[in-house]
Amino acid sequence: MTDVTGVVGLVRVDDDVLEGLLDVAVGDADPEDVMPAVPGPPGWTQRRRDAFRAFHRARYPGLAAPPYEITYAVTEDGHIRGSVRLRRPEERPEALETGIWLGRSARGRGIGTAAISAVVDAAAQAGAATVLADTTPGNAAMLSVLRRTGAVLVTDTAAGRVDAELRTAGRDRV
Repeated sequence: MTDVTGVVGLVRVDDDVLEGLLDVAVGDADPEDVMPAVPGPPGWTQRRRDAFRAFHRARYPGLAAPPYEITYAVTEDGHIRGSVRLRRPEERPEALETGIWLGRSARGRGIGTAAISAVVDAAAQAGAATVLADTTPGNAAMLSVLRRTGAVLVTDTAAGRVDAELRTAGRDRV
């Protein structure tokens, strides 16, 4: 991994940010890496672009209203590189769940680690005690990010899943 050369930050996705995030997704990621599946031919069809916008607009209310999720654009020196989210899981009210995607050109440079650290800070400010994540045993890049950010990992080989838990203790809370 190469160190991040710029400053990584999070910017809440709104209409001012959404088109830039879509541009990164279309130009530097596959649809199945960044959004729920949409039927139809492969690639970034107009239907998928519209679904991407609708998906993110549904999250504008944030953690206080359904779907109890907030999305942030991950930026490096002010340039959008991907997104990270926080979602309130019904089964763990003290926790928030996170997920991340980065454009191919932003991977392997420490941006993911910095973004997960920042979103754990955001979760702490939102009052969460824990941040949850999951991935697959074969996703070496995400496993590395989770390890570097201090996650406790539990592998369920039968399910083909790795669950991660990051404590927010010691972080500032509002």
